[in-house]
Amino acid sequence: MPEKKTTTKRKSKPDIDPTYGHVPPQAVNIEKVVIGALLIDADAFAVVSETLRPETFYDPRNQKVYKAIQTLAIEQKPVDLMTVTEELKKEGTIDEIGGAAYLLEISHNVGSSANIEYHANILAQKYLARQLINYSSKLQTEAFDESVDVDELMQRAEGALFELSQKNMRTEYTQIDPIIDAATKAIQAAQSNEGGITGVPSGFTALDNITSGWQPSDLVIIAGRPAMGKTSFALSIAKNVAVDYNIPVAFFSLEMSNLQLVNRLISNVCEISGHKIQSGQFDPSDWERYDQRIRNLLGKPIYIDDTPGLSVFELRTKARRLVREKQVKLIMIDYLQLMNANGMRFNSRQEEVSTISRSLKGLAKELNIPIIALSQLNRSVENRDNSNTADAKRPQLSDLRESGAIEQDADMVLFVHRPEYYHIYQDDKGNDMHGVAQIIIAKHRKGATDDINLNFRGEFTKFQNPDDASRSIPDDFGGEIIGSRMNNQIDQGGDPFAAYPPAGPDDDNRPPF
Repeated sequence: MPEKKTTTKRKSKPDIDPTYGHVPPQAVNIEKVVIGALLIDADAFAVVSETLRPETFYDPRNQKVYKAIQTLAIEQKPVDLMTVTEELKKEGTIDEIGGAAYLLEISHNVGSSANIEYHANILAQKYLARQLINYSSKLQTEAFDESVDVDELMQRAEGALFELSQKNMRTEYTQIDPIIDAATKAIQAAQSNEGGITGVPSGFTALDNITSGWQPSDLVIIAGRPAMGKTSFALSIAKNVAVDYNIPVAFFSLEMSNLQLVNRLISNVCEISGHKIQSGQFDPSDWERYDQRIRNLLGKPIYIDDTPGLSVFELRTKARRLVREKQVKLIMIDYLQLMNANGMRFNSRQEEVSTISRSLKGLAKELNIPIIALSQLNRSVENRDNSNTADAKRPQLSDLRESGAIEQDADMVLFVHRPEYYHIYQDDKGNDMHGVAQIIIAKHRKGATDDINLNFRGEFTKFQNPDDASRSIPDDFGGEIIGSRMNNQIDQGGDPFAAYPPAGPDDDNRPPF
């Protein structure tokens, strides 16, 4: 009897899915269901029009069919099997989808459009996943390239994700009742506030009377020609908010270093001229005032970021963290035209500034805090009528530099204007304009426009309410602040206040700078 051969049964290896990691996320069957529902229900397109675009579909045939449906809907023509077929014929793509038979097939396989919104959301998620894969694969390829600057790549990556999120952002509607309830509560809260201040107070009485404070979600533009005092005005606001009201403020300075800004704040708070801070020539009264008033700045919630060439995407990341960790209630940017939108492509600088402006407004809404951005004006102010009248050099909204989108996106536009700079020493009513700065509210989406006069004290780069007591210290330097030995001590890692101990009751001697 022949020997029976025994065979060992090998365990079969699990099948390897060759498509894993290669076929992008897609749901072609659901695409057909959605197209079929659109063909049998004339009202279905309105349900999915905000969610779906032609590129949302993975199958090229479905992209072309949806594009035809979209075209018909935009032209307010009926959408059905016959009209879509004719539209595809007109576009010359009927044969590319497989003819009218393809449309007939998918329409017959759908019974109703009851679940079309749910199905559309699935397709939108698949499309978003494909876009993320596409962006990440490009970034991965560039990250392996050692010649690519990593910091620049990070900015491009953030820009790509921001652009992607903007394209896929949906706006949900809200029934009016809860909004009325929120508005009623806001009115009641405002009624209990002293002076009717409902936002972040500026510290300037006449300005707060008109604005009720800087309002949440508002984008405020403070504009002016060079030497008008835009930065000084912004710093005066930041000082008032953080020092007088103890409200956290973030100041993003793209033009000046944090040390220059602090020097200006010291000059503002201590009322010591910039020339003396530059030269270090303090007399005993300066030291006394310094020791008494510098404590007003120490420990106050002012957060300064002097990153040069800050991108709008970096700003978003930093602003979110400051609001989350430091409870910042006001963000200030000096100034808008020095920002960039790295990671996105533009045909002109005007387009880029428009994107930055729009992004700042979106960030203000997202964080629900006011954002104040300084802006330059173009040269048309200088080229205007040279007559010696008060309105000859008055800035206008059309003077905003590089982009009309700034005017469009802003909730408020304020101009800082000093007639004295143009040798105009009286207004049309004969009022003395020496040392006067006009804050012109040129646009106010939520209220009135008006002109407000403030005192400008150039030696301290300081704006004040007209009723505030003034000090008779000579204007010997015009407000320019540059470095001093105190700055060098900070640069070398030392304590800037270590050399200047607090004033004691019998201590009148101070070390020199």
